[in-house]
Amino acid sequence: MEQQQSSYKERERTDLREPRRFKVTIYNDDFTTMEFVVKILTAVFFKSTAEAEALMMKVHESQSAVVGIYPYDIAQSKVQKATRMARNEGFPLRLTVTPEKE
Repeated sequence: MEQQQSSYKERERTDLREPRRFKVTIYNDDFTTMEFVVKILTAVFFKSTAEAEALMMKVHESQSAVVGIYPYDIAQSKVQKATRMARNEGFPLRLTVTPEKE
């Protein structure tokens, strides 16, 4: 009796590596209140109040700040949640996701 050969081939993955990381940047504007920015940083990005206030002041003084570095899906999710919260409150807050330099 003849043995049947499987049409499946086993592959060994040897090129495993860490997923690419992405920076989330928040930008200053003239309408979003400082209190709301602190609220976003504590509620969405899980920063302590002190860290959130320091980041908020950095954004206010230098027009933008990196608020975190995450895998792509998490970064996108956080930006969408923060943007949705801002729009619900009537603020034009802007955040972006960009690849981290390797």
